[in-house]
Amino acid sequence: MKKILSIALFALFFKFSFAQNDIDRSKPPKAGPAPVISIPDPTIFTLSNGMTVIVVENHKLPKVSATLNIDRGPVEEGKKAGLLELTGQMLGEGTTKTSKEKFDEAVDFIGANVGLNSSGGYASALSRYFESAFFLMAEAIQQPAFPEESFNKLKNQTLTALKSEEKSATAISKRVSDALSYGKKTAQGEFVTEETINNISLNDIKKAYQKYISPSRSYLTFVGDITPEAAKALTEKAFGDWKGKKQKLAKKRQVKNTDATEINFVDVPTAVQAEISVGNLIDNPLSNPDYHALLLANQILGGGAESKLFLNLREKHGFTYGSYSKTGSGRYQSRFSSTAQVRSEKADSAVAEIISEINNMREGKITQEELEAAKALYNGSFALGMEDPAKAATYASNILINELPKDFYRTFLQKVNDVTLNDVQRVSVKYFEKDKSRIVIVGNGSKILPNLSRLGYPVKLYDKYANPSEPKKEKVASKSTSPQPSTATASSIIEGFLKAIGGIEEISKIYSTKSIITLEVMGTQLSGEDVKMAPDKRKTEIKMGKNVIMKKIFDGKKGLTSQMGKTKDFDDKEIKESQDERAIVPQLFYLSSDHNLNFAGTEKIGEEDAYKLRVTKPSGNISTEYYSTKSGLLLKEESLKAVEGTEINVETNYTDYKKAGNILLPFTITRNANGQEFKLTISEIKINEGVTDEDFK
Repeated sequence: MKKILSIALFALFFKFSFAQNDIDRSKPPKAGPAPVISIPDPTIFTLSNGMTVIVVENHKLPKVSATLNIDRGPVEEGKKAGLLELTGQMLGEGTTKTSKEKFDEAVDFIGANVGLNSSGGYASALSRYFESAFFLMAEAIQQPAFPEESFNKLKNQTLTALKSEEKSATAISKRVSDALSYGKKTAQGEFVTEETINNISLNDIKKAYQKYISPSRSYLTFVGDITPEAAKALTEKAFGDWKGKKQKLAKKRQVKNTDATEINFVDVPTAVQAEISVGNLIDNPLSNPDYHALLLANQILGGGAESKLFLNLREKHGFTYGSYSKTGSGRYQSRFSSTAQVRSEKADSAVAEIISEINNMREGKITQEELEAAKALYNGSFALGMEDPAKAATYASNILINELPKDFYRTFLQKVNDVTLNDVQRVSVKYFEKDKSRIVIVGNGSKILPNLSRLGYPVKLYDKYANPSEPKKEKVASKSTSPQPSTATASSIIEGFLKAIGGIEEISKIYSTKSIITLEVMGTQLSGEDVKMAPDKRKTEIKMGKNVIMKKIFDGKKGLTSQMGKTKDFDDKEIKESQDERAIVPQLFYLSSDHNLNFAGTEKIGEEDAYKLRVTKPSGNISTEYYSTKSGLLLKEESLKAVEGTEINVETNYTDYKKAGNILLPFTITRNANGQEFKLTISEIKINEGVTDEDFK
């Protein structure tokens, strides 16, 4: 039994996905009286170098955090787009005093969190260790080493990331929407490409640091178990001597919406869905008299599962798993947009329904019940958010940065609850454009374009970088997401698999899962729980009745197995094997340089034709995987597994594929090891819920 259980443990670590929580939308929440908001006044002072310091005391927990933000506004980077992002990453690669390795060790030793970015950084730790964490952050910001080796590493990682999202409809939609709305040569419309990243040198990083990283126009916010006096002393010591170039707030650049509503289409033949975005540019500073009414209007239109868009496109028509809207805010122009991912053949119908719901808002087809439900949501969420002391700090900095009245947040809910149906209609007319909208659609042109003409809007074609494109000759669309056998390559097989289960963008949204499993071994049914956290943390427990008979934990660096009363730490080989599975869906990394893929032709798996793919993983382990030539799904895997020093042949079959959240995954996994067969079934999966670092200790 011990050997069988060891074998069974391998089956638990696979591509589980996630189930959405059911939401009861039959009874909208009733709006009660607005909660009384009491926000403590922070202590504020300014250093001689221009740094503004905000201190929000909260002594309930022995913890302190500090966040530094340089308020410079959007920066135009032109042919070197991505420069500031890389500069921010380089701040975390060691200082002139401390190597990256020693720096990270120092942070880990005190159990702190320290992060750096192009707008500053943050430090968080228990009170007794906060001073050390704070000084580490200050050192990284003021004394970066900028090692060339780290620059090359980060640059290559950025290029790899760009390559991985090259065919992502979601990424293409955002890039094209911003570029066409704001203009490709503006800070808000420009985008990062392989060319712009390759244009950046280490010397550019150093110049950007000198130009943009300084105490001028910076806000340092302390929250937690610290007094203003102690915060001031720490700040003077850490940042008092810091000098830098005086920052200027970027000038506001006003861009016009389109003269008339138009469709901007990007053809991505491999896309399995249509990515739709309907919207326009708006001006919505926090000081906007319409701010609160616009919040409620957006909530009613597309703010959640009870909104008009969601109930129409998902519940009524079944076009999508969800449709939402959002309105930006701030000192600069932002976008109002309504979005959905829909089946290709329903793209035109979905656009028509989105526009219909926008028009319903403009025409005042809004009920008092919808308004009260939206108010109830803001009353509850705003009051609940106030339990986090960091909120008070955010509000304080917002008031300073946006030059708001001091009672802006104290009267926030009062202003929300004063909004009327007439107010909601008025702002809908003002901010939700009817005749000057930009409809961006990214998807398979052969399936979508023929139907768009019925909408009555001009259709303009663009490539994935927002360049005008010529129409392509219509091709017969394949029903399969998998490449044809004559053109298949190792890369195309993996890309086809990722598309088949839902796409990289959906898979990448998942950072944790908690799965309830049953395992049938030699007629005995065992129960268990499998917990994962990206990138490579996992814990598995197997029970017989109420007794835990096996537990396996890996925290990303070390692990242990507890079995039949005996505990064993992972050896080096087991650690490397565990690090192979560095994502919820490991195939996300199959195309990276540390994996080697070899296409070995096709074979029959049962009645189905399958591509045969040999995969060599970073640990050196090799598996042979079989992907359906028709659906692109993984059908079978063959590998060698070491069990108690003996290598055995293991064959795993994946069946019962069905939707889990937005991802298609197998819910039945049958494994045969040296003639012993067992079956694993997934009964429940929680996504991004209830999993913390504590689970892996």
